[in-house]
Amino acid sequence: MKRSTKRQLRHTGLYVVLIAALLALLFGLDWKAVQETFFNSDGFKHNWHDLILTGAKNTAIYTVIAFVGGLALAIVLALMKLSEVGPYRWLATAYIEFFRGLPALITILMMGFGVPIAFHWHPPGGTAGAGLIGLVLVAGAYMAETLRAGIQAVPKGQAEASRSLGMSPAKTMGWIVLPQAFRIIIPPLTNEFVLLIKDTSLLSIIGATVGSRELTNVARDMLTSGPSAGTSTSLVMAGLLYLVITLPLTQLVAWLERRQRRAR
Repeated sequence: MKRSTKRQLRHTGLYVVLIAALLALLFGLDWKAVQETFFNSDGFKHNWHDLILTGAKNTAIYTVIAFVGGLALAIVLALMKLSEVGPYRWLATAYIEFFRGLPALITILMMGFGVPIAFHWHPPGGTAGAGLIGLVLVAGAYMAETLRAGIQAVPKGQAEASRSLGMSPAKTMGWIVLPQAFRIIIPPLTNEFVLLIKDTSLLSIIGATVGSRELTNVARDMLTSGPSAGTSTSLVMAGLLYLVITLPLTQLVAWLERRQRRAR
């Protein structure tokens, strides 16, 4: 038997096994229980308002705040890590490694409960604001490494040419190097934005007021109250909204990466 024939038979056998497994799953499920648990019609009718106008709106706001704050922090950390002054490099490296090594949830809990109690600090926005500061701290650490790599990827001749024209080191970095670095790191920064959208769900662990709840928090509250109480319909709806937000962004990342490969 030819090798191509054997390969074809093997592939056919795998398809048959896959189809058989799918059919067994379809016929073995209790579809009525699935519908009542995950796709409760009353829940779908009555939950959209709070999920979109409160949960999705706050998720978008928190993501933008965390991204902008993290990016501003990342610029400072990246420049410190590339500095010729040793203490600046050591401090930036220690910060980046510390917050990249800690789970984001631990940082959020510490900012939400530990730091306010220890220092008698009242964070702006309450516990949700404190958790958001935790997200900024973590995002800044990750984006700092991305930005540092982008700066180092800019050809050194660019900086040398600007210096030969009489530009100061600060102007060279601000007007020549950083813009090119940001162009290089647009795909990973967009990916970081997508991750932040999902990481805002961690804020649900520290609680929030009714008006400051993000998407996961709203869905969790609906598990115990409202027309879909006792079912997972609200979680399914929240998951769908997350997908509606993140899938276009992930496709944008893929398109940007393909564009950069073609440019190179």
